[in-house]
This record gives sequence, structure tokens and C-alpha cells, in this order.
Amino acid sequence: MSVLYDIDEPTARSLNGCRVADQILKLVPNIEHFRTTLRCLKFWAKRRGVYSNVTGFLGGVNWALLVARVCQFYPNANASMLVSRFFRVYTLWRWPNPVMLCEIEDDELGFSVWDPRKNPWDRCHHMPIITPAYPCMNSSYNVSISTLRVMMEQFQFGNKICEDIELNKAEWKALFEPYLFFESYKNYLQVDIIAADSDDLRAWKGWVESRLRQLTLMIERDTSGKLQCHPYPHDYIDNSKQCAHCAFFMGLQRKQGEVIQEGQQFDIRQTVDEFRHQINLYMYWKPGMEIYVSHVRRKQIPAYVFPEGYKRSRHPRPMGQQQLDRASSEDAEACRTGSAERCFKRKKELEEMELKQGSLEKRQSISPQRRDSVSPDLFSRSTNTLKGCSSIESEMIKERAESCQPIDGFIPQAIPCSGSSGGKMEHHDRDNEINANMTTSNQGIGAQTSDAGCISYANNDGSPEGFSQGDICEVNSKLCFDSGCKNVAGVFEGGLRG
Repeated sequence: MSVLYDIDEPTARSLNGCRVADQILKLVPNIEHFRTTLRCLKFWAKRRGVYSNVTGFLGGVNWALLVARVCQFYPNANASMLVSRFFRVYTLWRWPNPVMLCEIEDDELGFSVWDPRKNPWDRCHHMPIITPAYPCMNSSYNVSISTLRVMMEQFQFGNKICEDIELNKAEWKALFEPYLFFESYKNYLQVDIIAADSDDLRAWKGWVESRLRQLTLMIERDTSGKLQCHPYPHDYIDNSKQCAHCAFFMGLQRKQGEVIQEGQQFDIRQTVDEFRHQINLYMYWKPGMEIYVSHVRRKQIPAYVFPEGYKRSRHPRPMGQQQLDRASSEDAEACRTGSAERCFKRKKELEEMELKQGSLEKRQSISPQRRDSVSPDLFSRSTNTLKGCSSIESEMIKERAESCQPIDGFIPQAIPCSGSSGGKMEHHDRDNEINANMTTSNQGIGAQTSDAGCISYANNDGSPEGFSQGDICEVNSKLCFDSGCKNVAGVFEGGLRG
């Protein structure tokens, strides 16, 4: 603390990096296990596309603080168990409750610290991860609603793989499978960056990449949170272009659970124009620095983004029941309109089927023919072949379409839709101890209430309390993350509109 005397706040914040690193190593119970776990999870985050502070995800110090907190929960665990418990803890974490390695210190030096009771802007943070060294601050203020959703999905993915590993149903390499970003969405935003040479492109790309987070926030604002964005923290280079070029991509999808109106679309052209206007305010702009934002569908993704230079082959989807009904109705309509060729072909197929059925009954010598069965020479006795085919065939197809019966031997099977319940996790004695520690350590954080479009922390009587992590860290209790996200999203929109 003595190094902070007689210095201004920018200097104190510049010293905060090395002081936070030293403080983390002092607060973890086993430095070797902490380092091994951190290396593993940083590699996992890069493989899954959630390692980037500038894009709105988490950076190096954020991951270090999250791992250090899990090491405090499980001081005697080895690295493999710490990785598994990491995903379990943060899958059940109740954001926006903060992650803190120690109590927040408010020294007499007068520097600003993270305090949502005093600072209104601190109430709007969605994933607060507080640094342990004074002055304490939120190291993950760049996280938005959309990027928090993506990270929670990846935490759930990691937790499911670790559960399978514990049951010997999977291997560790399954945890580090790369995220198939270009197969996860149907719509994307492509941001092309062009400059005169490589040096200009390096500076221009750094400026645009630092502002991509603002584009995510603008889209959330202008669509009231109904259109979710997934900025992918990786740039792609098109070597076929003669000028210096790179591109970023953002996945787009509707918010899960939203009622979709017929023909509803999102017009974000004004949002994109506003974003491009902000980008062009670059202080060091030079001629040749250009940016283009375009909407592309999954089948329009350029080939240079794929590792092998070509798109992955997608398996053809089986024909659904609606497609079967549509095909049957088209056949019936064709027969009703007097398509002679189609009717004649259908007549031949029906005759062959009746002949095969008759020959099979003769070979097996089974019971006599049923009275309601169709005779093979039914159509041969017809005086008008096309007329008979049209009437009988249209009635047959119409009946099958109405009763959803299979046509031409194709039997559609209903695929059950089961949610990912995840099952009940086996909790050990150590987990129960951690739950007790988490509910009793750092007592005093208040309940969350909505205040001025943000989140505030207060008691029932309105008086503020001190910070804690006990009431917020019930990791062994099942949480409903969707409702929490919905609350935060509504709060976020209200703050922006206000």
C-alpha cells in the first residue's frame, strides 16, 4: 500500500496489474495446482471462442480470478478435479453477483473502488469479477448480455463433458473440441476491414476490433434484446485480395422463448450506419481505410474462413411430416387436374403392389381374401382408365394426407424433444462444506432491487450493507438462469432508454 501514497489515480491503476497478480498468488492455497488449472482453462477458452476481453468475453486476468476462487473452494483438490469443479460452480453461479477473492477494501487514500451502492454505473455490470488489490475494480466490465449468454452455454458444455469423464463416458480430448461457430447460426454479420498496406491494416483492425463490442450493444438496444449477437474473437484473411484485408463475423439469432410474429424481421441498417459512423471517427484515419458490414447466410459464408479452404459437408435432413403432407397434397392436386402421365405411373405402381400381395397370399396359403381388399384387376375392368385412375388415386392420396399415413413405404418417425436436464450431480462431503463456507463467508451483501434502470444492493429497510459472497454463491442449489438473464436484459434496456 505504501507505493500508492502521493500518486494520482491513473498511476495507481497502472500499478494495479502487477499488484493484482501478486495478490492472487498469495490468496490461492496451492500455486502449482492453480497454474496448471489456469493453463488448461485458458486453452479451453481459446478453443471454444470465449477468450477475448476486447470483444466482450473474458481475458487473462478474468480467467485467473475465476480459477483462483475455485481453488479457494477446493484447497486440497488436484488440477483435474479443479477443472471439473470450475464448470460446476460457474454453471450454477447467480450472476450478476460478484466473484471476489477477499473483502473489498476502502482505504483512506480516496481512490474509487467498485461499489454498486455508491456508483450507479457499477450496477449495470452483468458479470462482475472483482480484483483483490486496492483499489478494487471490476475486471470484466466489457461483458454484455449476449456474450454472457454465450459463456454460460460454454460453461454448461464443459460441465456436461466433465460429468461424462467422471462416468468414463468421454475422454479429456472431448473437452477441447473446437467450437463450430459457422455451423451454429443461420445468419451472420460480416465485417470486412480494408487498408492500403499491412501497417495501416494493423492499426485499423485494432480500432475496429475494439469497437465491435459497441455494435453488439447497439443491436441489443435497437431490437429490445430480441436479437442476440455472438461476436467471434477471431479474424480471417482473404489471401485472394490484392489489398490488405481481414474480416470479423458475428452470429445472429432470435432470443430463445420469444413469441415470433408472422413475417417479423429485424431492420438493423440504421444501427449498422451508426456503427460505421463511429468507426470513421478514427483519429488516425488514412486514405484506403474502409469498413463494410454485410448480412450473410450460413450457405454464403466465404470459403477462406474454413481451415481446409472448403465448407464442411452437411448431412441431408430427413423429410419431415409437413414436407410429406405437402408432397401428398401436390400429388393429389396433380391427379385432380388430370395429369395423365402421373396417373398412369401411379396405376402401374398400385397394380404391381396388388400383384405382389396376391402372389404372397397364394404362397403362404393363409386365410381367404378379405372382402374389403382391392382386386388386382380392378383397374383393368374400368372402361375409362384415366378417369378411374384420377378418381381412385386422388381419393387414396387425400385419405392418406388427412390421416398422416406414410406414402410409398416412407414411414416418418417422430423424434422426441427432451430438454437437457443434466441429471442430479453427485455431491461429496467437500461440496457440502463449500456450500456452508460460501453461505457464511463475507456476510452482508443485500438483496438486488431495480433502481433507475440498473441493479442496486440494499436491505429491506433501505440501508446499505457491506459486501459478501455468502448469500450469492449457493452453487449446490439449482438456479434458473433464463429468468436472471431476462431481468438483467430488461434492466439494461431501461437504463439505455432512460
